[in-house]
Amino acid sequence: MRCSTLLCILAGVLLYLVLGAVVFQALEAPREQDQHTQLQDTRRSFLENYTCVSPDILQALIEEVADAVGAGVDPNSNSSTFTSQWDLASAFFFSGTIITTIGFGNISPKTEWGQLFCIFYALVGIPLFGILLAGVGDHLGTGLRKAILKIEFILKWKVSPTIVRVISAVLSILLGVAIFVAVPTLVFQEVEKWTLLEASYFVVITLTTVGFGDYVAGDSGDGGKDHWYKPLVWFWILLGLAYFASILSMIANWLRVLSKKTRAEVGGSETGSEATQSERVVEGKEKDVDKENAFPEALYSQPLDYFGENLAYIDESSDAVSGKLHLDPLLDPAQPVSARSRKPKRRRPGRPPPEKIPKISPTKPEKKEPNGDIPPENPPPPPPKDG
Repeated sequence: MRCSTLLCILAGVLLYLVLGAVVFQALEAPREQDQHTQLQDTRRSFLENYTCVSPDILQALIEEVADAVGAGVDPNSNSSTFTSQWDLASAFFFSGTIITTIGFGNISPKTEWGQLFCIFYALVGIPLFGILLAGVGDHLGTGLRKAILKIEFILKWKVSPTIVRVISAVLSILLGVAIFVAVPTLVFQEVEKWTLLEASYFVVITLTTVGFGDYVAGDSGDGGKDHWYKPLVWFWILLGLAYFASILSMIANWLRVLSKKTRAEVGGSETGSEATQSERVVEGKEKDVDKENAFPEALYSQPLDYFGENLAYIDESSDAVSGKLHLDPLLDPAQPVSARSRKPKRRRPGRPPPEKIPKISPTKPEKKEPNGDIPPENPPPPPPKDG
């Protein structure tokens, strides 16, 4: 990426952050001011009604309550209704929020040994969960791509492949939103006694791994009493993250294939123009090339093979291999035109075998004529004499 492009992206992100800061300040600051004013009025009213309590004692009580709430203790509970937030189900859910990098923050280790263990637990668990997430996403994506391939094969001769790809991506996203967003929202609304907005807010904040911790499943309503509830919520987080990761990977593969197709078509047109100029220069030499080895010009402008495009789109696990495969050798800009239409080299004919010289038997001495010539073995008969 060029430095100018990187600077433009950085400037865009900073502007986006400033925009978010201004909007959130305008929306949330007035409510915070109102809550502060209401708290001061309540404190003043309490001191006026209970004159036996000094302001220092009340302030100390408020600080104790604030520390207890920060430690995860429910201020509404008493000695008879106390339930620990570090039971096995809650601890399992907390461990899941560590390795998923969500980190709700509703509970956190307060002891030194707990914080030390949390450091090493996160360093080991986060890469392990990344491997699990990639595997689950690969299996979910493979099944989804097979279904999309069947749709593309059915509609191949009726609809453009690009339109089919866009429709498939939109349907995949809508299917994921229905299964992992809409249905859990209704479930959390019923179990946690939240409003529709609060449930939707929790689902989106969780699946985007933001995890503020202001709304956490199991901390309100009757669902937190069941030990299976929080582990089930964690498995929903796993499947939801894996599904949307596979969707994003599928869209990225589709965009990569589309960019390769565009580059191939542009490269093919440029190579064709260069070939035209070279043909004018070496027109005399082109006549010696056989017509069988010359490719027609129409082949240089043909589109990529439809099924060849699907290789990189269908199987995510073969992305590295499909990136190296040339979808159409005629449109590969890396291969020069001269190499495509080059006539195969002919093999040189081998040297003729040397003529065998007949061997002469050493037992028979050679008879030489007086002039040095060797007489033939069977001399012709002498001509008959007259009379």
